[in-house]
Parts: sequence; C-alpha cells; structure tokens
Amino acid sequence: MKEIREVWGSNVDSELQFFSQCLERFNFFSFDTEFPGFLRNSPRDVPESLRYSDLKFNVDSMKIIQLGITLSDGEDNICSTWEFNFSDFDLERDAHAEESIDLLKKCGINFEKFRKDGVSSKVFVPKFLHILSRYRNIKWVTFHGLYDLAYVMKLLLNKPMPRSLFEFAEVASMVFGCVFDIKFMAKHCNGLLGGEIGLNSVAKILGVERKGVTHNAGSDSLLSATVFARMKMMPGFQEGVFSGCLYGISTRIGRRMKMVLPRYSQPMILAPVRQPSAVIFCARPVIRPLPVICPVPMTIL
Repeated sequence: MKEIREVWGSNVDSELQFFSQCLERFNFFSFDTEFPGFLRNSPRDVPESLRYSDLKFNVDSMKIIQLGITLSDGEDNICSTWEFNFSDFDLERDAHAEESIDLLKKCGINFEKFRKDGVSSKVFVPKFLHILSRYRNIKWVTFHGLYDLAYVMKLLLNKPMPRSLFEFAEVASMVFGCVFDIKFMAKHCNGLLGGEIGLNSVAKILGVERKGVTHNAGSDSLLSATVFARMKMMPGFQEGVFSGCLYGISTRIGRRMKMVLPRYSQPMILAPVRQPSAVIFCARPVIRPLPVICPVPMTIL
C-alpha cells in the first residue's frame, strides 16, 4: 500500500507539485474530510429539507480540519494519498462538538500542531484550484459524502452553503461534476447489507485492509479508493447508474451548468465494466432522479 503523505504549511508547495504531476495519469479523487462534529444532529427519519437545514447550519458554523485525497485510476492502481492539515480551526475559539473533538484526539489529531504548523486555507485554495484548472475528467469518490462535499465546497468557494437542497445540488454539480458515493452504491449491491453499514464493515466484507488510523482523512480516503476499485470489478457495475447519487438525499448531482471555477471542468468518461466478483449488482434500471438499482430482492449467484 502507498504511504500517506502529511501536508503542512512547510511542505504544501512541494506536495502540491507532486500532486499535480500525478493528476496527469490518475483522475479519480477519493476524498474524506474531518470536521468538528455536529452542532445539530438530524434524526434518521427527518425530511430532506430539514436535514439540509441542519447541514447548512453545521457547515456554515464550523471549519474544516483535515482533507484527505487519494489519487487513483478508478481501478486497482493507486498513486498516492495526501493528508492536508489545515491551520484555520482554533479549538479555543471556533464552534465544535466536544465529543467529536475527543474522538479525533483519540485518533491522533493534534490540534495544537495543526494550529501552529498546518496550511492556511487561504494559501491552499488558490494553489489547489490552479492545479485543478489544468486537468479534465476529474471524478470524485466519497463514502456517505454529503458533509464531505459540503465542507470541500465551502473550502473552495469560501461562501456559505446555498439556501436549499436544490441549490446545493446545482452548485455541487458545477463544482464537482462527477461524484460517486460508495455508501449509495453499497445500498444497491447484494451482499453489503443494504448499505446500512460503515466504511470499515464494507471494506471487511470485500477483503480490503485499512492503512493508517480511522477518522484520519488520509486513511479514510485511501480505504475509500481501494473499496471503490473493488466494487467497480463487480458484474453489473455501470458508472452512469451511480454517478451523482448521494446517500441520504434524492436530488442527483450532475453536470447541468457551466463550472463556476475558471477553466475547471470535468466531463464524465464512462469506463468499461470489469469482471467478476463475489458480490453482484442488480441489473441497471431506467435512470431517474434517484435510481432504484435493485427494486426487488435478488439471490447472489
């Protein structure tokens, strides 16, 4: 497995230079974020409008702590993993949930070091966007990624979250273009318990081992990249079915408008289906705003 490259204020330029070189061959961004928890928790059965209202309040009120990105070709070939440690979050002053901070500390997050040695988002974002503007066909991969997309969107645009879920989907379509949510994919895949399990459990079922520590963005992004590659090998997988579908919302992320970021565009490329695996996707349906991949139970062959 590839190493996880720690990025701080002192080495951000050299790491972004290497990151840019890797983008010439690897266009899948498996990403994860760490953030200071939830000020508002959404009940499981809450309407989407209220769930988004909670998300907007949480993301607008708090700051990203860490961004992990693993570059791959969407198959078995993983280039490298970067863990960008940001200095913007101040534990003494900024809003946070204590239980989430305690969890991150137990998982090795050193908030004092981040504040002192991390990279400022004001330094990172212009350099990162300049790199993205040079490449096309970028595809973003996440696990249960609604909040991850929201925090990256806020990071890149430096604006509050859109007012409604529909507007969020429109802006996300412009910023990200092509997005895959592994948890949504697992929901429509025989053998993965309807997707009602975490990333670690999905990885265990698929025989994928973690490198690094959970709740660290680099390790989580690397595990997501490996799990995604394994799932793409399953019979019946088709990118067009799953692209743009996020777990927990019915509004699909798509390429409906021009990008708001200068020269940063990413038309989708459909990859060939690979064969075979022990877990089998159901047959492709007619694509709808929220595609139903597996309308009835099916027996694993």
